[in-house]
Amino acid sequence: MRPATDRRLPLGSVTGAVTRSRAFTAEVLADWGWLPAAAGGERRAVADDVLLVVSELVTNAVRHGGGRIELRLRPSPPGLRVEVSDGSTEPPVLRYDDDPAVPGRHGLRVVALLSWDWGSVPAAGGKTVWSEIAAPPAAAAGRRPD
Repeated sequence: MRPATDRRLPLGSVTGAVTRSRAFTAEVLADWGWLPAAAGGERRAVADDVLLVVSELVTNAVRHGGGRIELRLRPSPPGLRVEVSDGSTEPPVLRYDDDPAVPGRHGLRVVALLSWDWGSVPAAGGKTVWSEIAAPPAAAAGRRPD
């Protein structure tokens, strides 16, 4: 298990961005001890939540942001901070008035439900949308998961 340090994935092309981001995130989670090969229970559920948040944020950046897209994963006080930067200056809008039976337009709702906190900040040439996710119990206690 490597120490948790910032990891970045530039996504110069939108082709395969979500798939590449999920694979990169799974590798980082394994390096940090959040996703061992035989993970189960709550640790696995938290790792799945992280992968879903990454998928939603990268999908939004590809669909609505454009420009240079980058995924950044870094340790944070609750556990993990996921950041996705793109070329749009428009902040994301969490919509509560959309019909839940209609497909699409629910990604930020999913991010909000799975995150300890989330938001966006202006960045050079665009914005960064971020999500904080609490660490699974073994990772939170500073122990290597079995």
